[in-house]
Amino acid sequence: MPDVAALFVSPARIAELTGLIRASGTETRTTVSPLDGADVATIPVSTETDVLDAFAAARVAQLDWARTSLRRRKKALLRLHDLILAHQDELLDLIQIESGKARSHAFDEVLHTALTGRYYGRRLGRILGPHRRGGVYPVITGVRQYQQPKGVVGLITPWNYPLSMALVDGLAAVAAGNAVVHKPDSQSPLTALAIVRLMHRAGFPKDLWQVVSGAGSVIGSSIIQNADYICFTGSTATGKRIAAQCSERLIGCSLELGGKNPMIVLPGADVEKVVEGTLSAAFSSAGQLCVSVERIYVHDSIYAQYRDALAQRLSNVAYGANGDWEVEMGTLVSPSQLATIEKHVSDALDHGATLVSGGRARPDIAPWFHEPTVLENVPESALCHAEETFGPLVSLYPYHGLGEAIAMANDTVYGLNASVWGPVRRARKVAPRIKAGTVNVNEGFAATFGSLGAPMGGMKESGTGRRQGAEGLLRFTESQSVGVQRVMPVSGPAFLSKQRFASLLTIGLRLLRRFTAKA
Repeated sequence: MPDVAALFVSPARIAELTGLIRASGTETRTTVSPLDGADVATIPVSTETDVLDAFAAARVAQLDWARTSLRRRKKALLRLHDLILAHQDELLDLIQIESGKARSHAFDEVLHTALTGRYYGRRLGRILGPHRRGGVYPVITGVRQYQQPKGVVGLITPWNYPLSMALVDGLAAVAAGNAVVHKPDSQSPLTALAIVRLMHRAGFPKDLWQVVSGAGSVIGSSIIQNADYICFTGSTATGKRIAAQCSERLIGCSLELGGKNPMIVLPGADVEKVVEGTLSAAFSSAGQLCVSVERIYVHDSIYAQYRDALAQRLSNVAYGANGDWEVEMGTLVSPSQLATIEKHVSDALDHGATLVSGGRARPDIAPWFHEPTVLENVPESALCHAEETFGPLVSLYPYHGLGEAIAMANDTVYGLNASVWGPVRRARKVAPRIKAGTVNVNEGFAATFGSLGAPMGGMKESGTGRRQGAEGLLRFTESQSVGVQRVMPVSGPAFLSKQRFASLLTIGLRLLRRFTAKA
């Protein structure tokens, strides 16, 4: 079995990557791997002046990039797709070293990122246009809709998906003609820097994607004050503060925030398949995933069967903090993440919840590893009943009527993701009744997460805006309508009186209404 030592990044490679950070001072910080608690890299810290310099360079690069043809942009996106796949071994190592997730879950990021480049590389022209729109008068009025880039996008990304969350948003931004100033999370900068280097090789201008490093409280505000648009993935509390700052400048933002994602198991569901699905739905990346399931509502006719089968399956899960592809769950990323799940579990038990499976930290596997944990009889007074844990903890709840299950699923301030398991026809009818931006039938999250043409984002306090699909690209643009008038002005020809022209328009509109009504 591969060990932690096999996951390696050389000092020379670290120096090459960290050299991409715009940082002029002497302050540094050291990153630590959750796999073994060992130091990984010394990362230079950017100042506010560095952020200003990054925006200045990005603006120069963006003006030139916005004038490049869509054909050139598409070629760069497709070359990046190929480079990501060719260099996946290093990317997988970096993701694991910085985030601690299982290798198969790290591959999800590589796949998602490559598919993003391919999706926009193939569809850029169809999305951006220009598109013809109907004019006020047929034939003599012509209108075209153009999509103009915002300018420079401020991108603030999390540690849990250091590759995917940076590129699924950032690639859409540059594909639309923008430049990016990117602040990756301080825990996972090397993964982001590795992909920037590949972007250079793919043909993207070197100054188009600027990277700065440091605490969000220090340089995050500077990014917001200088960007033309903000894209943020993180907590709801931080997202609200960012939205307030953006509103002061009247700039747009897209925010993918927290979730307390529900899963409903319908009568007639294949319990064995649901149990296997629960492993990925709730415990991928050790539950440190914004769309991860934390609440499971099971019909009372199969509740006991499902609970017992899930407990049995979890007793045989392959844990690990290494490069073995067969590991089914990796570790939490930090002491604070471990402290949160321990707090939620102990609090729930103190309030009368019952432990079904797991419940223990496992420092013998990794410093901050925690077993996948299942609770039942969780009361509303328990913290984990409504608060997001962001770890490998789920609570089970039986229900009798479907309306009851849907009401409980929707009884949350969040609305990011949901999952419904059961006979497809019935499950598809249930899905639209759940107030969540994505709902997956007989899948935890991957059916929507991995479908690049489908928009993804949150309702309620889970955020605003959508990534992926046409919406994921168009959010980084401003719509511009260009109208061309021929033959006569919109107000009518000079030889007709205003009254006569109004009468003719009225007759014409009535005829059109009658004609279209029959059609």
